[in-house]
Amino acid sequence: MNIFDKITTSYNLKLPFAVYRKPKENIVSGFIMMNDDLDFSTNFSESGFVFAPFDADQNAILFALEKSEFITEKLVLDNLKFENNTFKNNDNSKQSHIAIVEKAIQKIKTSKLQKVVISRKETVAITDFDLLEIYQKLLKSYQNAFVSVWFHPKVGLWLGATPETLLQMQSASFKTMSLAGTQVYQPKKEVVWKSKELEEQQLVTDFIENQLANIASSLKIDKTETIKAGNLLHLRTKVEGVLDKNANLKAIIRALHPTPAVCGLPRNSAKEFLLANENYNRSFYTGFLGELNINQKSSLFVNLRCMEIHNNIASIYIGGGITKDSDAEKEWEETVSKSITMKKVL
Repeated sequence: MNIFDKITTSYNLKLPFAVYRKPKENIVSGFIMMNDDLDFSTNFSESGFVFAPFDADQNAILFALEKSEFITEKLVLDNLKFENNTFKNNDNSKQSHIAIVEKAIQKIKTSKLQKVVISRKETVAITDFDLLEIYQKLLKSYQNAFVSVWFHPKVGLWLGATPETLLQMQSASFKTMSLAGTQVYQPKKEVVWKSKELEEQQLVTDFIENQLANIASSLKIDKTETIKAGNLLHLRTKVEGVLDKNANLKAIIRALHPTPAVCGLPRNSAKEFLLANENYNRSFYTGFLGELNINQKSSLFVNLRCMEIHNNIASIYIGGGITKDSDAEKEWEETVSKSITMKKVL
């Protein structure tokens, strides 16, 4: 029985599982759980697969290695062919989203808030839901992303194709990144980044550098580069270093999550604004997920470009970073562009 068969079997039996492929790899891995216990990580010292919410004060769900069947196998999708579906833009929440963005811009101009990431949830009805088909489409479409399907009958079903690494760690050495700024990829057109995106990116990089200053050494910050994720381009700056002996994995996770790329700056002020104004629960959107202490390595990714599926309704989560130079109408259009990542595979 291959890993795709196990997805189908576990889902039908209502047993938890997490299956994923790391960026640019052709190996798919999975934690297939033996029962439907709901376990949590206490300090990120366990081994397994972790699924953490946006709110760092809430518990991260753990699929423990010792309670699961851990599988890795070569990914073969050569025979998979599909047509991209098109959905009309859902403008129902446009005015409310623009109003929140305008409120955020005004708040930034009149307070110490520098950036806040405003998000929204859009629902799409699915006909003839086929979990395996949707997941395989994601794998085929987004080879540069961490592509995952996660299920627990007591929590829900989530799929995603995220371009953003939260943390790669082996022994004391770590790698992370700042990822911000978005524009639609246009073939044959020169990529030009405006000051708003460049500033937004620099804010994230500076935050990471400041947060790691007291717990890490040998920090190396690469030059900012443009990367492609699906139909979008982003600015990325790679950061690496060595964790101090008096720090641990929990310390660096708490230092980084949630980053300004998904929350804002200052972090606490941005979070307060979001809780008061977004008017919905992000749940696991902009949380993180991935391998925890597997063969002395951890590979954690920010849960972006994701959706939750319940009763043949897909809830698609999308957002964008707001600074003093943001334009509310353009910010709305950016969320529409980001929603295409998930819509095209439904």
